[in-house]
Parts: sequence; structure tokens; C-alpha cells
Amino acid sequence: MLSFMASKLSFTPITDLPVYREKFPKPPQGTHLFPLLPLNSSFGYRCFTSISSSRGLSSSICHAVKEELIQSPNSESTQDSQITTPASSKLILVLGGSGGVGQLIVASLLNRNIKARLLLRDPEKATTLFGKQEEDKLEVWKGDTRNPADLDPSMFEGVTHVICCTGTTAFPSKRWDGDNTPERVDWEGVRNLVSVLPPSLKRIVLVSSVGVTKFNELPWSIMNLFGVLKYKKMGEDCVSDSGLPFTIIRAGRLTDGPYTSYDLNTLLKATAGQRRAVLVGQGDKLVGEVSRLVVAEACIQALDIEFTQGEIYEINSVQGEGPGSDLQKWRELFKAAKVQ
Repeated sequence: MLSFMASKLSFTPITDLPVYREKFPKPPQGTHLFPLLPLNSSFGYRCFTSISSSRGLSSSICHAVKEELIQSPNSESTQDSQITTPASSKLILVLGGSGGVGQLIVASLLNRNIKARLLLRDPEKATTLFGKQEEDKLEVWKGDTRNPADLDPSMFEGVTHVICCTGTTAFPSKRWDGDNTPERVDWEGVRNLVSVLPPSLKRIVLVSSVGVTKFNELPWSIMNLFGVLKYKKMGEDCVSDSGLPFTIIRAGRLTDGPYTSYDLNTLLKATAGQRRAVLVGQGDKLVGEVSRLVVAEACIQALDIEFTQGEIYEINSVQGEGPGSDLQKWRELFKAAKVQ
């Protein structure tokens, strides 16, 4: 994901350019995307420390069908349905789980009773963001995709799916401290991850960005002044050439959040405003913005839609009702977006 705010630079940030503001208006606030997850203060989680080892030419766009009304989070029937939700057989490894999109993905997985395993540079962040969770719900491993030695094979034991939403800012900022640059995160980190993923993996979903195929064209060339789009495209190519089953989600300009350092209940109360309708396209033709909540939901939904395997999609969100967490509606969106 990209941050479009230029820090410590003398030129005008892209978000202040008139042409950019015309295309990317700010969204209003609105309804919760997913219901609240009841927390149990007695939950605990285990922190694992990894052991070092040596080792589209054309485009179509589909508007979202209308979203079913989501029941009130405080209603008795909603709480009952959450409590009785059967545990999923999935074990999803999330990379970038403390970031703007990643923490929403993890919160939603917990809400769905899907077990997650996180790789975090600072495992203590998991407690702040998601509270204390039982080990059969959430595992936290210490590691960094930029360092191949951190990616021990034991980390991938039992993993069925991977969602990679690592990223840094497009322009130099404090987040670049410690060599946290686009080259190191979006290219080298993704390459290191792909090189150790097991062949038994059912799917890897990579979050990328719109404009990666047009980084020499305006306005994308401005965003790419420090190579972020180029390196994201290199990361995409590494995933698509790996032989692993994959789906790539290219997000527009990210809105709503980031909700960094919020607790789990606050994350689950986050809204997509009135821009809940979803546009899905192919061919890198979409230009616009997208709610972080919508990106998170798209990643999770793609795991269960078989024909999204081997595909690359762009995603935006616009004003109106959207698919929410309805699998069938997401199937219709992804199906209609496929390039003919």
C-alpha cells in the first residue's frame, strides 16, 4: 500500500495537486463493515521466535450489487451467531498484520473464527491491536521478510493460505528509517517470502497498487519518483512467476484509517463511510481510491473464490451500498471484472 504524503521533500505532495484532488475526493463516514467480536479477557497468545536458517491488455469494471443490511452489532442474534460460528480449517499467515490493511484483515479473521499466524517485527504490537487471544486463534512470530534468515521453514508448517500486505511510504519519511524502503519491502521482502513458501500452499494473496504498469506515465511517475510502483510490480512478477496459486489485489489510493495502535473492538467498529460500493477491474485501468476495509475484505473473499486464482484485480470503492462480507456478491464482482 502506498502513502501519498511526501515527507521532508521540497516539492508539492501529489495529494495537493488539483488533478489528483478531482480524481480522489475525501470519503464521508458511515456504517460498520463487520459486526463486533466479543472479547474474552482470559485469552492468551504465544509469541514464537523464529530460528535462523541459511536459507492485461483490456479492462472491464463492475459496479457492486447492493449490500444486505448488516444486523446491529449489539443484537442478541448477532452475538449468538458469532459465538456458534464453527472454527475454520484454514490457517492464514498474514504478513504486514500491524499495518493499515493488515490489522483489519486480522481483526476480520478473528471475527470469522479463522486461525491466523502473524509475522511481526515487534510481536508486542499484537497485544495492543488484538488483545490477548488464545493460541488456537492467533499465533505471533517474530520476524522480518527483509531478512531471509528470519523466514524459517517451521514458520510455514500447517499454513494453508498467505496474505501479504506489507508496504511502506512512497516518499521518504520516518517510516523509511532502518532501511524500510520500497526496494527492501515491496521487492526484496516479497521475493524472500516467495522463495520459502511451501508447494502445498492453497493460495497467496498479495496486496499491490494500481498504476504499477504505468509508472512512467503521469500522474503515476510522480508517485514513482522513489521507485515504489516499480518495486511493487517486481514483487507482483515474483509472485506470478513462482508457480504458486496466487491472487493479486491492486488497491487504489487508500482511505479510512490507518487505524494504527487501535484495539480490536475499535478496529471492528471502523467504517467504510458511505463509500461501500466496490469497483473491480482488470488491465490496470482503474483510477481512484479505496477503503482499507474494502481491500481487507477483498483479500479474505478471494481465498474462497476458485476462479480468482492466477488473476490480478484492481479495486476501488465509491459511494453507495456494497457487498459487505457476502461471498456470492464478491463472486459476482470478481467474475464480472474478468478480462474477456
